[in-house]
Amino acid sequence: MANHKSSEKRARQAVRKNKVNTSRKNMVRTHEKNLVKALDAKDTKSLPQLLIEFSSQVMKAAQRGLFKKQTASRKIGRLSARVNQATSK
Repeated sequence: MANHKSSEKRARQAVRKNKVNTSRKNMVRTHEKNLVKALDAKDTKSLPQLLIEFSSQVMKAAQRGLFKKQTASRKIGRLSARVNQATSK
């Protein structure tokens, strides 16, 4: 347990920040799952919109420090390639 007033405050802030970060990561994972499900179902009409939503969420998370920017770019790039391949057929 925290012994000082300032360390008690930091502990409270850490708990609050953890909840926010977990929520944001879950949002990114949900968008990723939706996009992958649409890819597997070959739902070409909704793919571009889902890709835009996913890339937006991932980049916001990267800007806030939840992911490295390279990780976000890699995820977007790989899924973009899959979407482009699926829509070009």
